[in-house]
Amino acid sequence: MPFFQTPPALGNQFDDDRVLRDFVSRTFEDGAARSAVEAELRAMGELSGGELYRLQLADRENMPELVSWDAWGNRVDHIEVTPLWKRAAIIAAEHGVVATAYERAHGAKSRVHQFALAYLFDGSTDVYSCPLAMTDGAATTLIHHAKASEHPFVDKAVGRLTSRDPKLAWTSGQWMTERTGGSDVGLSETVAKIDPEMEGAYRLHGTKWFTSATTSQMALTLARPEGNGPGGRGLALFYVETEGEAGARAAGLSVNRLKDKLGTRKVPTAELTLDGLRAWPVVGTAEGIRAITPMLNVTRTWNAVCAAGSMRRAVALARDYANKRVQFGAPLADKPLHLDTLAWMQAESEAAFHLAFRVVELMGIHEAGKPTEREAKLFRLLTPIAKLTTGKQAVVVASEALECFGGAGYIEDTGLPRLLRDAQVLPIWEGTTNVLSLDTLRALGKDDGLGALVEEIAEATVKAPLDLKDEAELARSAVAHAGAWLAKTSSAAPLEVEAGARRFALTLGRATELALLVKQATWSVDHGDKRAISAAKLFARRGIDLIEASPIEGIRELAMGD
Repeated sequence: MPFFQTPPALGNQFDDDRVLRDFVSRTFEDGAARSAVEAELRAMGELSGGELYRLQLADRENMPELVSWDAWGNRVDHIEVTPLWKRAAIIAAEHGVVATAYERAHGAKSRVHQFALAYLFDGSTDVYSCPLAMTDGAATTLIHHAKASEHPFVDKAVGRLTSRDPKLAWTSGQWMTERTGGSDVGLSETVAKIDPEMEGAYRLHGTKWFTSATTSQMALTLARPEGNGPGGRGLALFYVETEGEAGARAAGLSVNRLKDKLGTRKVPTAELTLDGLRAWPVVGTAEGIRAITPMLNVTRTWNAVCAAGSMRRAVALARDYANKRVQFGAPLADKPLHLDTLAWMQAESEAAFHLAFRVVELMGIHEAGKPTEREAKLFRLLTPIAKLTTGKQAVVVASEALECFGGAGYIEDTGLPRLLRDAQVLPIWEGTTNVLSLDTLRALGKDDGLGALVEEIAEATVKAPLDLKDEAELARSAVAHAGAWLAKTSSAAPLEVEAGARRFALTLGRATELALLVKQATWSVDHGDKRAISAAKLFARRGIDLIEASPIEGIRELAMGD
């Protein structure tokens, strides 16, 4: 007898997503606004579960290709992307996956509208969210610095980056990583020399070792103007355009090769040589790392939202398969152990969603210029926390999802292994878990962000249903314990703070997720749905307080084999 299984299928990814639908209902209280947003999300949900998903499966073996030379010996460095990415570019522009945030149709809530579109779009487009995230970040950065910049490229670029016309719309790259490494960008070696042919312009010389979405028409990059000192303060933030006349590569820009990566394989990630590429300073000729901060806030939020979206896709496929796959005389959906597995995957997914979208809400409030002092502190603190927490969750849930399919989950032509490969980048790019854990400590050092978080969690849990009183207290006590640990350790053994920074940051992240689950459950119960209570209870059992009472001796010897 032949071996066969029925593959999983997807429906409308908005209609089938209880968590997203409830969040939209809670966020958009005005009926007309809610209906308008839901209509757009339903259209994107249909594309995500229908046309785009079918194209994603058909496009599985296609990869971007670099054509370095044309038939007549001319260096062209043309990168051909796959059919899925070409279609994704059109849909992203037409449906305003970036533009919605800048049109501000719903004021401070426009970011929720936009990121809900991105959350639905991401699962079926093989990380086309990467160029969109950098596009969004570049537009925000250019707008943020517009008053300090006298260059005409700002209006031109922002108009293109936020366009809904696929023929006009641009995407942006973000060129940070060099051969010296990624996280410590202060080691960057690219040099900026004054351009004698154009006032205010520079020429860049150096190598960018890892540049994602290299097909973008522009990029923001760091370089050190001649004469500047070493370190991050000596770097400046530059704007470059990657295309010259008639769509050819800009002079002074060469694509050395495409990267052969574990995942995100549809993303054309390349090594670049800059040999006189023309560039313009975005704002000043120093303090470039500080200048690029608005971009990082946006891209890290995209990372968190796409992590939640990837978890949702993994659960959706595993859930559909559980209804179809019969083992030992019954569908997997009737097996208590399998149900337990799917339930905690769903709980982790819901928790990640609410943390990511809390940051989205705060971003919208921040951009509308109406944050309270507490909201401003929370946005600074929760942005790195959301990125690092959801990134780790996404890898675990993707791995478990593959296991839900047994051997089929390990077979490439099912399309399932991509879930895990693409999830693995989420804890890495835009700041690794350890780097963002240290960023969390820096955020607390600048202001009383922890106090703001304590207030946030208290407010989220104050009306907790009786069934969730213990979970509400766990969220509050975990943050209190983390704060007490930080205060005690900082004064008694400051070097141990860094060693515990990851556990500290993850405790804050998971405690916030639990509090937000409790908050959502409070709303859901009032609307006749108790499933959010189950999500909060199950999530609480998965580990919230990760702070250790005391340091463990012999860490270096164990880690390094000394």
